[in-house]
Amino acid sequence: MGKLLLGIDIGTSACKVAVFDEDGRVLAQANKEYRVYYPKSGWAEQDPEEWWNAICAGIKDVLAEKEVSADAICGIGVDGQSWSAIPVDREGRVLCRTPIWMDTRARDICGRVKKETFAEEIFEIAGNDFLPSYTTPKMLWFREEMPEVFGKVYKFLQSNSYIVYKLTDRMSQDCSQGYGIHFFDMNKLAYDEDLANKLGLSQELVPELYACDAVAGEVTEEAARVTGLRTGTPVVAGGLDAACGTLGAGVYQVGQTQEQGGQAGGMSICMDRALAHKKLILGTHVVPGLWLLQGGTVGGGGTLKWFRQELGQGMDFDELTEEAEKVPAGAEGVLFLPYMAGERSPIWNPDAKGVFYGLSYDKTRGHMIRAVLEGVAFSLEHNLRTAKEAGAEAGVLNAMGGSANSRLWTQIKADVTGKTIQVPASDTATTLGAALLAGVGCGVYKDYEEAVNRTIQITRVQEPDVERHEIYQECMERYLRLSEKMQEVY
Repeated sequence: MGKLLLGIDIGTSACKVAVFDEDGRVLAQANKEYRVYYPKSGWAEQDPEEWWNAICAGIKDVLAEKEVSADAICGIGVDGQSWSAIPVDREGRVLCRTPIWMDTRARDICGRVKKETFAEEIFEIAGNDFLPSYTTPKMLWFREEMPEVFGKVYKFLQSNSYIVYKLTDRMSQDCSQGYGIHFFDMNKLAYDEDLANKLGLSQELVPELYACDAVAGEVTEEAARVTGLRTGTPVVAGGLDAACGTLGAGVYQVGQTQEQGGQAGGMSICMDRALAHKKLILGTHVVPGLWLLQGGTVGGGGTLKWFRQELGQGMDFDELTEEAEKVPAGAEGVLFLPYMAGERSPIWNPDAKGVFYGLSYDKTRGHMIRAVLEGVAFSLEHNLRTAKEAGAEAGVLNAMGGSANSRLWTQIKADVTGKTIQVPASDTATTLGAALLAGVGCGVYKDYEEAVNRTIQITRVQEPDVERHEIYQECMERYLRLSEKMQEVY
């Protein structure tokens, strides 16, 4: 059977569990859904226990496949969504549901903190603006709004570190998720206790830092009982889903760029130093010694999924894109702002809304679909242009996520950005990235070059069309003007 690796991905709508062989071939995989709770305006919560139950079920499913044996699994890697603030007590019990990355309840706290005299110090040390989606403002919210919970908190955990804890009984904080904690020094890769104190917090509220490929612990007897895994299986600290997806898309060297085409969109530019921009997201890569300058947008594949559900009349995604393909580049003046749940980088406006502009009686559903595809591409280009302001130039884009399966959508992104786009073979880039962390950390691969070269192949390359790129340059300026003007309306 050979050596196997298990990757676990804690997404927003579901967890993914996949088993890979040493060559990156998927032997078994499972998806298990869970809820997002919206108890108040601006709140978005999940129950970490529901993550764990779903993951246990997913692991049991993959272990039931004939090509998989728990005894052959050499290591486990866990990745997860960003900016959780899971309050747990000393026994590891979850004290309440965690606000997730979409949650903006701490916006007033952010406004107050950013007015303080040390706001620039926060950015200088953390490399990220003080925004309500991040972990730190949520910790402060618990302190101010739920003191009865805050008083019982032993540690605040991230999504992947919670699952690592459930597997190993060890609490950890991987470096790639450190970017959500504003007293994490992005250059020193260590906590800054003085800044934590200025914020009214303490570094004791977060676990010890680990390299993403460091073994954080081993599967306990209890975890083995509820999952079917072998007791003693090594579990690495894991990392941020976007960073693991970046690795799983084959991006592990300076200058390479990942293009995200999942439920949300965005990009990650790989760098050998911490280049920050207030409108973007700076974090460490899961590959040691590297950083990622990231753009994270709300609008990705989820925009087309929404359109299909509400206006698609039972059409599948291929039928939708076939309609869009009949419409010329620029959608004959129809524009779409893909801000379907507010927007993250680079406009950072939780009140932003999705907008169709340019509709008239001569426009069809195909125009609207084309505008959706182009709007997501424009949001990608907006982030790439912003990154260039910080001195980070993207080269070839390695695409990942479900949107990468669409040749039309990938071509539109190439034409809008003027960048060559490569599509790796794996449709499971994020779980593969988590598995590769385990593979390097447990010695299955000697380094990341071997891990990537052995497991990741490029299936197709799409080059930008010069004429369409010129058309899209003009469309991009109209997109930016519309986005700016709409800020007043929001």
